[in-house]
Amino acid sequence: MTEGTPERPAARFAALADPERLRALAETRLDAAPDEAFDRFARLVSDLLEVPVALVSLVTADRQFFPGAVGLPEPWAARRQTPLSHSFCQHVVDIEVPMVLPDARLYPQVRRNLAIEDLGVIAYAGIPLTDLDGRVLGSLCAIDSKPRAWTAEQLRTLADLAAACSSELRLRIALEGAEEARRRAEEAHDRLAMLAGMSETLAGTLDIATAVDRLGHAMVPLLADWCLITLVDPAGTPRTVSAVHRDPALGPEMARFAELMLTGLGPESITRAVLRTGRPVLGDPGGLDDVVRGTTHPEMPPLAERLGFASHLSVPITAAGGRGITIGCITLVNGGRRRAFDDGDLHTVLDIGRRAGQAVGNSWMYSEQRHVAEVLQHSMLPLLPESTEVELAARYLPAADRVEVGGDWYDAFVQPDGDLIAAIGDVAGHDIEAAATMGQLRNLVRGNAYGRTDAAGDLLTHLDDAIRGLRIGTVATAVLTRIRRNATGGLTVGWCNAGHPPPLVIRADDGVEVLDAHREPLLGLSRPISRASRELTLAKGDTLLLYTDGLTERRDRTIDEGTAELLDRLAGTATLPLGELCDRLLAAAHAREDDVALLALRAR
Repeated sequence: MTEGTPERPAARFAALADPERLRALAETRLDAAPDEAFDRFARLVSDLLEVPVALVSLVTADRQFFPGAVGLPEPWAARRQTPLSHSFCQHVVDIEVPMVLPDARLYPQVRRNLAIEDLGVIAYAGIPLTDLDGRVLGSLCAIDSKPRAWTAEQLRTLADLAAACSSELRLRIALEGAEEARRRAEEAHDRLAMLAGMSETLAGTLDIATAVDRLGHAMVPLLADWCLITLVDPAGTPRTVSAVHRDPALGPEMARFAELMLTGLGPESITRAVLRTGRPVLGDPGGLDDVVRGTTHPEMPPLAERLGFASHLSVPITAAGGRGITIGCITLVNGGRRRAFDDGDLHTVLDIGRRAGQAVGNSWMYSEQRHVAEVLQHSMLPLLPESTEVELAARYLPAADRVEVGGDWYDAFVQPDGDLIAAIGDVAGHDIEAAATMGQLRNLVRGNAYGRTDAAGDLLTHLDDAIRGLRIGTVATAVLTRIRRNATGGLTVGWCNAGHPPPLVIRADDGVEVLDAHREPLLGLSRPISRASRELTLAKGDTLLLYTDGLTERRDRTIDEGTAELLDRLAGTATLPLGELCDRLLAAAHAREDDVALLALRAR
């Protein structure tokens, strides 16, 4: 019989597919490869029984393999395994007692077995190899290529060796059990540590995208090979999907799969089922058929196959407050090299889903409040006027990770005589009261200055009087300027500084000047103050920069260090478009601890 000859069907026995038996067999961690201990048993059988072939044969549901072997002909010696069509040992597993055949050709149950022709098996003696629970995993067998009358002494020797070989198998299983117990203990410890830090991890930011990204990286690879976190809109439709894979090289495939999740989920999708019912789904095992059934996009199943898809677990993300509203879904997936998910995983991820629901709910609430605050803040900031004398640009940026509106403001308006009034200020506080006071103060500046020809210092003196007289209980800083065309064609800027960060002048030749002298006391102090005006001249292309302290102040550095850094950033910016200059300054103000307002004026 050659390898190309069609195989006759192999006998199949229920015992071969017993899950507990197969689990014990897998726990030996043996396969079709030489193992020195079991090769030694095969050599002992061959030497003591004087047979040409001896095997330690372990039988799965569809093959037998030989961790110990002596005398097999090629190609079987190299392969160390055969299909069940060539197996006598499967019968030992089935009957669970020794099988002794002086001449296999005479026995109906094996005489058509291909091992007779392809492996030369004529005489056969096989003793069961068992685990601690008595399940037969295979046999220790002696084989001769001619008929043979097995003696009682030979069979006793073979049985003694089989008992020792079984002990070795049980030791391997016990070692694997101990190793698995150790892995489970370490895994349980890591999970407890993750859960203990999960709330802190998620509470560390109020940005939804950041929170979801942290959640994904906390679960992968500790809990799964990859994960998907789906959040829904108010109608229950997926609106964002975040994805993380343990293998960074699969990042593009992971991103594409997440993208398709938004549009490619069918009515039988597990994710949609979890979002609809709020109940978890444990796919153990779960194959690509689950992806095929759940998608309307043909690209998703092959993507899932490349990412690794052997088992999966999906749990709801539930809104905080006990309302039971499902706002998202966490899906964990393992490839074939990792164990399938179990009930322990389910309970762990359900806990994570509840914690994530609280974090996401807080983030959504924060986002809504921050949006309202920003709209309110910007509604209080004016539109800049058109001026033939100067080009104007302004920016306002709220503090990072803060909902409150602030007291930073700027203003610019043209007087009836053509002069331009420009001002910037900062009311103490970062709450709705500070914002309301800021609105009052800005309106006072306008009402107090419009139509008057007073110098900047006198205008701030009148403003001080109005704050005290109207009993506006606040202190604030401000810089106020009056800009007019002078006889030489340049611009004269009259200015007064009431405790505010010093204005800067960026000359057209790239020189930068700090207007740091004569800083007056803050606005809103109880005693009257007579404020003085100062003047400077702007030539064409010169830029006057007014800003609030959020641009320069940090907890980890002094005001002088912050100002020095700002001056460094302004080097070489004289020719930048005014809007680009403002954007560059704001981009550098990362991790802002305070609001930032900018007002830039460039002489035409």
